[in-house]
Amino acid sequence: MIAGTVLPLQRAEELLASLHSVVSVRIVPTESGGVDTIHVLTTGETPAKQMVRNVESALMAHLGMRVDHRKVSVAVTTARPTPGGGITAASVALAEGVSPAGPSGATGLPVTPRRTMYFEDVEIRGSRKKGVACKVTLRRGDETFVGEADGSESDRGRVELAARAALAAIAKSEGEDHRLGLEGSKVVAAFDREFVFVGVTVRLGRESALLTGSAEVKDSAETAAVLAVLDATNRWVAGRAG
Repeated sequence: MIAGTVLPLQRAEELLASLHSVVSVRIVPTESGGVDTIHVLTTGETPAKQMVRNVESALMAHLGMRVDHRKVSVAVTTARPTPGGGITAASVALAEGVSPAGPSGATGLPVTPRRTMYFEDVEIRGSRKKGVACKVTLRRGDETFVGEADGSESDRGRVELAARAALAAIAKSEGEDHRLGLEGSKVVAAFDREFVFVGVTVRLGRESALLTGSAEVKDSAETAAVLAVLDATNRWVAGRAG
């Protein structure tokens, strides 16, 4: 079986290369097309443990790929930005004393910053007013954005609150020229696992669109709800940067 036919490894490499402080990425596949090791070269701005967490969150939110943190290897380079303003894979390779060609044989292009949001934390706590409150923290580059929502106490209610809080954090990062609304959220059992599915309505001027996303319940249903919202909105947010 050809590597990459089971999991979208090339897309995964492109996604991880867009993370803050990442210079280059190489995913070593297994014979069956799975993930054996993920090698991440960074500038050192993001601590290694946080980078591993970012890798896990990004793969789950965008591609539904769950990767064991022990498979992620993080290294730091001393390469400096090129005159054009970006750090290229070729300059990093020369600095590290290795070939500048990547897995596909092509030299790297400048790494440019993205507007993609990443999961930091979700917190559920009791609320005297409405039973339970949820606070979600998201990150984009060096900035963090916090969104909050409160409501009734129930498993379904917690999932919805986490999704609403995530949308509130995204709205803070994007300004007031649009409106994001939660169309709905649901926990669904499939393939002997549980997933959270969300629908998000985005309004920009007179136009509106429905965005959908999903994430497997791994740590908690609330975390999956946030990742599902990011799955639904990150491509739209990134597209607005263009």
